Amino acid sequence: MWLLYAIVSSFFAGITSILAKCGIQKTNSNVATAIRTIVVLLFSWLMVFLTGTWTGIMQISGKTLLFLILSGLATGASWLCYFHALQKGDINKVVPIDKSSTVLTIILALVFLHEGFNLGKGVSVVLIGAGTLLMISTPLPYGIRKLHRTEKNENDREETETNGHPEESGNGWLWYAVLSAVFASLTAIFGKIGISGIDSNLGTAVRTTVVLVMAWLMVFVTGKQKEVKTIEKKELGFIILSGFATGASWLCYYRALQDGPASVVVPIDKLSILVTIAFSWIVFHEKLTKRAMAGVLFIALGTVLLAVL
Repeated sequence: MWLLYAIVSSFFAGITSILAKCGIQKTNSNVATAIRTIVVLLFSWLMVFLTGTWTGIMQISGKTLLFLILSGLATGASWLCYFHALQKGDINKVVPIDKSSTVLTIILALVFLHEGFNLGKGVSVVLIGAGTLLMISTPLPYGIRKLHRTEKNENDREETETNGHPEESGNGWLWYAVLSAVFASLTAIFGKIGISGIDSNLGTAVRTTVVLVMAWLMVFVTGKQKEVKTIEKKELGFIILSGFATGASWLCYYRALQDGPASVVVPIDKLSILVTIAFSWIVFHEKLTKRAMAGVLFIALGTVLLAVL
C-alpha cells in the first residue's frame, strides 16, 4: 500500500510546482510560501482530527519531537529557497535540481538509516545525476529565451519602480535551487526518524506547524508583511490551490515513508518531475530540447530502477 501512497504523492507534488509558479508571478516568494503554509497546516490538522490521531500528541517522545522540529525547519528552508528559485528561474531547470536531492537522500539514508547500498542503487544515482546535469545545462530554445528576457526586463522595471532596486539576476536562482535540494534531503531523513513512533498524519501536522512559524518569521524579517494585502485575487487563488496540493502530497508521502524504505519512497516521489514537465509545457509552453529530454529519460530510468530493486 505504501507504494500507492508514494505514487499519489508524486502526482500532487508535480502539480504543486505549476500552481505555485502561477501564484508567484508578481507576489513575493516568501509571502506566497507563508500563505500556502497556512493552507497546508489547516489541511494537515484536519486530517489529524478526522483520523482521531490527535490523542497521540501527549505520547510524542522528546527524540521524536526533536526530529519533527528539525524536519520542519529543513522543510521551511527548502520551501523558501525552492520558491525563490522558481520565481526567478525556468521550471524545467529549477525542478530537476530540486529533485536531484534523491542522490543525497540515498547517501544520507545509507549513513544514518543503514538502508544499504548496492550496484543497482549506484547505477541509479549515476543516471539521476547525469540526467540532472543534462537538464540544467540545456539552453532554452531561442523563442523561449527571448520571451523570458522580455518578461524579466519588465519584472525588473516593476521592482525598481516599487522598491528602488531590481531583484538579483543571472544564475542567482541556481544557488537557491541547490540549497532547496540539500534541505529537501535533510527533510526526508529527519522526517523518517521523526515519524517512526507516531502516526504519519500527526507527524505531518506537527512539522507543518514548525514550517508555518519559520515562513512567517521570514516574511516579517524581510519586511514583506504589507504585501499580503496587495496580492491579486488570481495569484492568491493559485497559491491556495498549491497549498492544498502540497498538503495532499505530504499526507501521502509521509504515510508511504512510514511503512516503506526512504531510499525507495523518495525516488518515487521525485518522479513528480514528469508531471511538472508535462504541465509546464501545457501551461507555460516550456518546451524541452533533445538534450533535456535525454536528461528526463535518465532521471526517470534511475528512479524506476530504485523503485523496483
